Amino acid sequence: MEERTVAIVDDHTMMREGLAGLVNSLEGFCCCWSAGDATEAMSQLENECPKLLMVDMTLPGRNGLELTKDALALHPSLPVLVVSMHDETLYAQRVLRAGAKGYIMKDAPTEQLIEAIQKTAAGGMWVSGAMSAKIIEAFSSQPGTEKVEGVHRLSDREFEIFQLIGEGKSKSAIAEGLNISPKTVDVHKAHIREKLELEDAAAVLRYAIRWVEMKNLPSE
Repeated sequence: MEERTVAIVDDHTMMREGLAGLVNSLEGFCCCWSAGDATEAMSQLENECPKLLMVDMTLPGRNGLELTKDALALHPSLPVLVVSMHDETLYAQRVLRAGAKGYIMKDAPTEQLIEAIQKTAAGGMWVSGAMSAKIIEAFSSQPGTEKVEGVHRLSDREFEIFQLIGEGKSKSAIAEGLNISPKTVDVHKAHIREKLELEDAAAVLRYAIRWVEMKNLPSE
């Protein structure tokens, strides 16, 4: 039986090596290459397309969402599984809309990660049971009755910066973490303020902090 090749993109060496070890331990699977950022990953993808691409959400420079879109533009049928430290309620639906086959958190049980790898490599979809229920609920809403939350108007990059603002990150820290200029951060902040219809930067900060706190509340 032909082995299913898996490529891994994560900026932490230990995480890459750990995932590669897990993949190589699965019957019929092998890790063909790994990369530490989106630029390196795209270069590798031009030379060798795996059967599954595993992507970290938080990467230096272009993030996992952007890499997913770029990878699928190059290889439209490539299954992508996003493995992230971010709570699934923050990014899972955006990742799936971008074309990924699955989203799993890094602290998920190993058994779930194995299931996610096997299912997405075979062309199926994978999200947790809780996230699946949320998605079904969203799609089953009566047309015209659903209330679009303001943050869903934000672009992927704007949403990422909004999240970082809510976590208390400074402009310089955001710029350094995303490998963009402070001026670009200001431009995104202005767009966030306009889209959320807030009066000033202080209002954006308050809104972002409150939103992050609400998202971090434990589920009942």
